[in-house]
Amino acid sequence: MLEIENGLYLDERHLHFQFVRASGPGGQNVNKVSTAVQMRVRIDDLTELPQRVRDRLRELAGSKLTNEGEIIFDAQRHRTQERNKQDAIERLLALLRKAAERKKYRVKTRPSLSAKRKRVDSKKKRGDVKKMRQRPID
Repeated sequence: MLEIENGLYLDERHLHFQFVRASGPGGQNVNKVSTAVQMRVRIDDLTELPQRVRDRLRELAGSKLTNEGEIIFDAQRHRTQERNKQDAIERLLALLRKAAERKKYRVKTRPSLSAKRKRVDSKKKRGDVKKMRQRPID
């Protein structure tokens, strides 16, 4: 069990790993060893998470989300399978922590009556200044 936040846990059975060859530098080792990790997680399988967290996870996943409802993490930053696997898990946990945060509700406010009057008064003064710059009417 992986702890997301206090009270929220993720069962590791929902994580599916596939090891593939990484691209980029690494010499001949890169052509021989499958060090990159592709981790898949089905959102619908995460029943231990509240529905609001799963819905928010769908929003935050973006291009990582497939049509089947899976999130795919590709990790190939490191030179070993184990470190890439840990990197993919950490990225998932970071996304889950962000999804678990509650959105702050915006309290609608409106300007006070005195603020509206001050605004109109300043506009009138500015208009009077511009009128004084005009050529006098004969």
